[in-house]
Amino acid sequence: MSDHHQARLATRAVHGGQDIEPTTGAVMPPVFLSTTYAQRSPGVHQGFDYIRAQNPTRYALERAIAALEGTGLSRDDDPGCGGIVFASGLASIGAVFDLIPAGSHAVVMDDLYGGTHRLLSRIRGPVQNLRVTTADLTDAGRLGDAMTAETRLVWVETPTNPTLKIVDLAEVARRARDINPEVILGCDSTFASPVNQRPLEHGFDLVMHSATKYLGGHSDVLAGALATNRADLAERLRFVQFAAGAVLGPFDCYLLLRGIKTLDVRVRRQNESALAIARWLEAHPKVERVLYPGLESHPQHALAARQMDGFTGIVTFFVAGGLDAAKRTLERVRLFALAESLGGVESLIEHPAIMTHASISAEQRAELGITDSLIRLSVGVEAVEDLIADLDQALA
Repeated sequence: MSDHHQARLATRAVHGGQDIEPTTGAVMPPVFLSTTYAQRSPGVHQGFDYIRAQNPTRYALERAIAALEGTGLSRDDDPGCGGIVFASGLASIGAVFDLIPAGSHAVVMDDLYGGTHRLLSRIRGPVQNLRVTTADLTDAGRLGDAMTAETRLVWVETPTNPTLKIVDLAEVARRARDINPEVILGCDSTFASPVNQRPLEHGFDLVMHSATKYLGGHSDVLAGALATNRADLAERLRFVQFAAGAVLGPFDCYLLLRGIKTLDVRVRRQNESALAIARWLEAHPKVERVLYPGLESHPQHALAARQMDGFTGIVTFFVAGGLDAAKRTLERVRLFALAESLGGVESLIEHPAIMTHASISAEQRAELGITDSLIRLSVGVEAVEDLIADLDQALA
């Protein structure tokens, strides 16, 4: 029984963690909808008793994600080989913070997804009494000021949302372990996807994905995923999954399994198109600045080239003329959909200050560079020439 950990990523995307179904020979894992399972005797069953605790379709998805991230764990270590899925990306982030006791200290990236910031500032901070220090970890040296020997968790995003900052994962891991060898290191790698970046390879303990985005890839499923190469963390997270109950339903698991099979093909196309669009935007007279890790003008371009296998399908740019010009551009697009989220096969455009990051105060947005002229693109798989033409007429 192989989980294809040694195959190349494109192969793992199609076959990772999957078995031919033994009864019928089905090549796609079936959708097991049953909520309960018959027992031969009280407590004696075939490994399944209730859907919140175990589900064969969910296990298949979890093993697929574990194979993509290269957890190295076996089914004997954990039924999902270190992959654990949840009902949303925020549910998976919440599960990570459930690993540390009330009153703990955590260090988090300053440029966080708005939902993560809201979770920490309005729920986990006041309710769990978490002490959270934010730091711009694009400079790993700032860990020395933000972290102590008592810090229980370091949480980063790379690339960040929406300004596409890049964090040196290996250097953060090295410095954090020097301060506290027991600290848990977690990375939100949603913008990269496993095709472009695998944080476990750089010394991190946990990687998180809003699976709604690139893993699903079709804007039709809400889900979150964690992967870990530590059996002890897998055991603890699986208990949180079971006890807190934010599990992913079987049909959603099927949709994600279907999406993952084309992940490598989709993301490589999106990388290629996003780089072309970023270069085109950088030369446009009505664009003040472009943020994209694949551009030589990006401040962490060299790090991104070293750490990542591709530069993501997200492009952020600042349009000349402020909010009015940004709104006109957003209202004039025809092929790009004005919508939140990202990572799907269709191209999306949005205004972070008004849409995805509205829960962050204006002062914090200003500090992070999320201005009223900032526009974020999620590049899909359409013909790049058509996408550029759409942007061209919208900016005209």
